[in-house]
Amino acid sequence: MSAQPPVFSEQDLQACNTLGLPARAPVAVLEDESAIPALCEALAAGGRAEAPLFVLGGGSNLVIEARPRHRVLRVALRGIRLWEETAGHWIVEAAAGESWHGFVAHCLSRGWPGLENLALIPGTVGAAPVQNIGAYGLELDQRLHSVVAWDLRAGGERTLRPDECGFAYRDSLFRRDGAGRWLIVRVRFALPKAWTPRLDYPDLRDHPGLRGAGGASGAGGPAHEAAATMPTPRQVFDAVCDIRRRKLPDPAVLANAGSFFKNPVVDADQADRLQRQFPALRTYPQADGRVKLAAGWLIEQAGWKGRRLGPVGMHERQALVLVNHGGARAADVQALARAVRADVRKRFGVGLEQEPVVLD
Repeated sequence: MSAQPPVFSEQDLQACNTLGLPARAPVAVLEDESAIPALCEALAAGGRAEAPLFVLGGGSNLVIEARPRHRVLRVALRGIRLWEETAGHWIVEAAAGESWHGFVAHCLSRGWPGLENLALIPGTVGAAPVQNIGAYGLELDQRLHSVVAWDLRAGGERTLRPDECGFAYRDSLFRRDGAGRWLIVRVRFALPKAWTPRLDYPDLRDHPGLRGAGGASGAGGPAHEAAATMPTPRQVFDAVCDIRRRKLPDPAVLANAGSFFKNPVVDADQADRLQRQFPALRTYPQADGRVKLAAGWLIEQAGWKGRRLGPVGMHERQALVLVNHGGARAADVQALARAVRADVRKRFGVGLEQEPVVLD
């Protein structure tokens, strides 16, 4: 006997988005993969008469309207396992409803390093490929093995390799195709046995917990000394957590959706002009010859760090993070976002793109 599809009922979603925006919508919870075929049949039978579907993970990258036109499917699938082991990698699979940070910590506890730079990023495993999350010199697609997802329009399950996911900076096929098409159920990661630390970012490289990590003995020559001072995966994990806790507000204490704007990527000529005009501008050359700019620095220089507009504002320690001081609605968030974008464009001639998805 096939499983029944999840049942939708009107629910409060304020606790389901880390910005703490008030909202109500029809919500169903998916706890069992076996219910997905029946869900696809129900969606096909409903056709255009039914409200469109929005797949919700941890709600950490979301701006939600008070009465969205969508039905919301909350993904609560659980499970982590070593799916395969090769000569060079551990292939680890996690269900979409697992906490991302919890998954990273679990891998480390099992001796499977490689994701520690992405520690403490809020949200779920299933949402991570949608946004192609990244931090401190590591992008998710650099560790991805495959994504198992249902195409809810076509009604079938697919396993997509990284080159089939359309990954770009904080973007993917799953995001571009719009809400309601893809339901990610499991994600697999190829974690390297020959692990080396990623310490490209100055904040991480200069962290006190990583300087001189391992304690060089001075014996055995330069190669031995370099090996002795290489930090462990746990030390990198702890340093990333420490940096994020110091720089970023905890959504449980001060409602926010993390980085609200993407770091803009411009051509090299524009970056050179800006660098000459603003020598302190933080830039990051990209493989394609373009240059990524630090959005937080641009926002801070435009005067928005710690500044409020009604119940919302940009955080006092990290200008890239939009926070809800209490009582905000989606319109307040978008009004502040428009004001910040306008001031950054006026000062630098650079456009900012919003990172969180809008559930309208």
